[in-house]
Amino acid sequence: MNAALAASISAEEGIPAVIEGEPLKGRHVLIVVENLPLPFDRRVWQEARTLKAAGAHVSIICPTGKGYETRFEVIEGIEIHRHPLPLEAKGAIGFLAEYGAALFWETVLAWKIHMKRRIDVIQGCNPPDLIFLVALPFKLLGVRYIFDHHDINPELYEAKFNKRGFFWQLMVLFEKLTFKAADVSIATNHSYRKIAIERGGMAPDRVHVVRSGPDLSKLKRVDPVPHWKNGRAHMVGYVGVMGEQEGIDLLIDAVEHLVRIMKREDIQFVLVGGGPALSELKSLAQTRGLGDYITFTGRAPDQELFEVLSTMDLGVNPDRVNAMNDKSTMNKIMEYMSLGKAMVQFDVTEGRFSARDASLYAAANDPVDMAEKIAALVDDPAARETMGAYGRERVVSELNWQHQITPLLAAYTQALAK
Repeated sequence: MNAALAASISAEEGIPAVIEGEPLKGRHVLIVVENLPLPFDRRVWQEARTLKAAGAHVSIICPTGKGYETRFEVIEGIEIHRHPLPLEAKGAIGFLAEYGAALFWETVLAWKIHMKRRIDVIQGCNPPDLIFLVALPFKLLGVRYIFDHHDINPELYEAKFNKRGFFWQLMVLFEKLTFKAADVSIATNHSYRKIAIERGGMAPDRVHVVRSGPDLSKLKRVDPVPHWKNGRAHMVGYVGVMGEQEGIDLLIDAVEHLVRIMKREDIQFVLVGGGPALSELKSLAQTRGLGDYITFTGRAPDQELFEVLSTMDLGVNPDRVNAMNDKSTMNKIMEYMSLGKAMVQFDVTEGRFSARDASLYAAANDPVDMAEKIAALVDDPAARETMGAYGRERVVSELNWQHQITPLLAAYTQALAK
């Protein structure tokens, strides 16, 4: 058996049932997540399963969501406590209402959990940068706080609302207070690590890079499903959030250029995901007369997600080039690469770091250049195969979740040793 094949087989075994030595045996970890229910949040669920395999008792507080309405359940030995939230927030007042409700429920549930079984570590997963408020009283009791840095919120606010001002200054303040409260910080990439150190004031040795690597035991190819192509010869897929900063409007511009200017009526686009801008984006596609070329699935079960990823010829990442997206690692890129799919994206720092030669890079926020690169890749199956194989190998050898287990456990070991 050659080394590459052995590595691929090992990676596809995923998270071990028991990690040797069980370094967290007897510890109780509470993970607090606000923006997604569990186990839908793949990164946090992989973290939770890893901590469980390391011997910890793991509890999670998260919101309810579509398909995850049960307020309490135990999955794979992990206790999940879900709470309600107001309707998905829009605007500053909406976000304040959501954050206030979340902090109330997180605080109530955290104390309930602590009374039942003493908590040793609280891991807060942003957004928002307010979960430290839940953890602060527990720190007085000796509980450690680990900040899992998913989003850079000042940049996220600016990307959403295209301005700074009072609420942006609040985001900066909350970020500083979060890092000050944290015993250890987990960064999703080196750009975030730099922010934790330079803007957050964290000691460099207390910031651990734990990437959002895919679990290859869960993310697998299935047989292609032709109906997703809508009778067309080719298909381009997108997987991710339907929000204002994700650049889906630029992708719609690119589709319009392909259809109207380049006369390419042989490409179907299938977009998987939900979010606050979904209805607006569907309306925009219909208004442009592109409804037959773009399929919006909404939030889809894993089977549909895997069907789309397996059927598509290539993936697309239209995230706008801005301060937020430039420094963030996007899960969709890892998912495309895991299934051996080439992609087209705008040229952002962390997107290029992740994909490297598995992607073509369009000029910043230029839908015409994106359209032309999509067409070029659609018409070059040999290039797609080479790029897809490169991406798959990069995930197997460097980026899948197995490579994140050691730094995650190092962060916990350090926090508990303080």
